[in-house]
Amino acid sequence: MAIRVEHELHGRRLSRNVGVGLTLVGFAALVFALSVVKMSATGPVQGFDHTVRPELVGAEE
Repeated sequence: MAIRVEHELHGRRLSRNVGVGLTLVGFAALVFALSVVKMSATGPVQGFDHTVRPELVGAEE
């Protein structure tokens, strides 16, 4: 039978670890939310493929 005595240091470490974990989860949620908003707020996106696009030629003149 093992005697397990929990020191007050373990409680402080646990609360610190929970705080760091919640901060990381919050940061990941923020980055995910910003990515979703940024992708959904854009119009049609065209890649840069080194070809002349007629809709852009008229904009320069």
